[in-house]
Amino acid sequence: MAFPSNVSALLLFASASAALNLFLLLPSLFPSPSCPTSSPPVPTKVGARSDHRMPEQIFSTLDDIKWIRAQIHGNSLPDPSNSPHVWHSLRKGINPRTREQQLEDLLRFKGISHYEDAGNIHTALPCPGELLVEEHHSNYGEPWAGGRDVFEFLGSAISLQPSDLVLEIGCGTLRVGLHFIRYLDSGHYSCLERDELSLLAALRYELPSQGLLHKRPFILKGDDMNFSRFGDDSSYDLIYASAVFLHIPDQLVWVGLERLALKLKPIKGRIFISHNIKFCSRIKKECPTKLEKIGLEYVGNHTHDSLLFNHYEIWYEFRRRVK
Repeated sequence: MAFPSNVSALLLFASASAALNLFLLLPSLFPSPSCPTSSPPVPTKVGARSDHRMPEQIFSTLDDIKWIRAQIHGNSLPDPSNSPHVWHSLRKGINPRTREQQLEDLLRFKGISHYEDAGNIHTALPCPGELLVEEHHSNYGEPWAGGRDVFEFLGSAISLQPSDLVLEIGCGTLRVGLHFIRYLDSGHYSCLERDELSLLAALRYELPSQGLLHKRPFILKGDDMNFSRFGDDSSYDLIYASAVFLHIPDQLVWVGLERLALKLKPIKGRIFISHNIKFCSRIKKECPTKLEKIGLEYVGNHTHDSLLFNHYEIWYEFRRRVK
């Protein structure tokens, strides 16, 4: 039986509508596989921490200025001399090299200000010209950049984490220490240094110029291997001395090592000493016995090459003796 044309059109429209509705209902009739509601986790680097660190601070606060002044006062450091002659007489560098022209300009213009009131102090932390031209960067007889080499070697050797605690014996003007301070969590870097001029450079110039005052490193003046000032309950993941024990009497070195052994964490903790261990090379037969007596064990030595210049260092590694 034939249908009128208008009825055929109506039936065709109804069929199409039913098919469309069925298509839209299909997803609800059959369960669909679940989809992730968030992006998959991004793989983290080996050794990276999963927690989130506080954002880095951009500028120094009033509390930062008060803190660094307290460190200078607490270490009984005098105001830096305005006399270049007196300043140079304090330098103990192996191969000192000055930037005389820059320093001459700084002194002539009373700093770097060319305004009429240049004699007035406009800065929160006055800095002598000898520091501004970075004369202390040549105190080591090798490029300042070598500090980065030391940091990379030691950090890799113990799989350093920002939460680790580090103690440096003889940090000088922070050639190495700056890199540790920047990487570690606030308050996790400590140092014992005896040289007054080095401490002046470290506290008055390096920390402020690198924007690291907020990291609150614990830097103390001392030459007696007395580590009780760092706290009786302090223990470290890494203790190191870069070319320092060369300049310390053998007996004081052994006293220091005995005290450091008590400050070292029992499993991960390591002590690294660079260049040579003269206190052992002179008494090779007695050395293992003396190390055992103070609770240390010799792990081995490592040769580390510089990335930037023709230089290498030999590092000696120790850990607490396993009982």
